[in-house]
Amino acid sequence: IDFDLILENVKDLNVLAGEGTSQIEHTPGGARLRRPEPLPLTLYQNGIVMFNGPFRPYEDPSTQQCLQDIMDGYFPSELQMRYPDGV
Repeated sequence: IDFDLILENVKDLNVLAGEGTSQIEHTPGGARLRRPEPLPLTLYQNGIVMFNGPFRPYEDPSTQQCLQDIMDGYFPSELQMRYPDGV
């Protein structure tokens, strides 16, 4: 696992997802600025935790696919169900 590549690509993906920008959210009395919700990802020596969920060891095939997607420069494909309109 190339951790440097993962960190570099996460930074790029964060920019694509709108890091540092705000969106207009309409409210009954007007509108307000809203920042996109962050997606927590914690890298450990022997696995990851995403969404404050369970620990996922690197040996797990779904973890390997998730990290491979990131190393390839894409959002993890497992997020498609959670974000059907994109991140």
